[in-house]
Amino acid sequence: MSAVRHGRPPDLDELVRLGEEVLAELPEFVREHIGAVPVRVEDFADEATLAALGIEDPFELSGLYRGVPIGHRESIIPTGEPDMIFLYRRPILEEWCEEDVPLKDVVRTVLVHEIGHHLGLSDEDIDRLEEEARLEDEPG
Repeated sequence: MSAVRHGRPPDLDELVRLGEEVLAELPEFVREHIGAVPVRVEDFADEATLAALGIEDPFELSGLYRGVPIGHRESIIPTGEPDMIFLYRRPILEEWCEEDVPLKDVVRTVLVHEIGHHLGLSDEDIDRLEEEARLEDEPG
């Protein structure tokens, strides 16, 4: 099935809504670990974030989990900064236009990978988590 792309692209609020839907569909053990982490959507990562990650092309960063990784929380002095998940709209939309999948699937992939790395999961575990979240979303 081909994904037809007509009309205006989703705005920031629509991507926040999709991100929140995906978070609600994640397995319970993941939601318990991350808590009520907010999703923030921006068109691109800011220059400081890109520089800190060594990324020159802003289209190469579609998401970021900003916070202290789960395995390091006991050894790090609290920063006072809340955990937050950033989705970068323009890179996500570019990927969506290149793929033949629903936008929600792209958002799910970005969120699951960011959360998985934050939790210290392996790539294989992240792939399994994404599959579980996708199956949870399917009608049934």
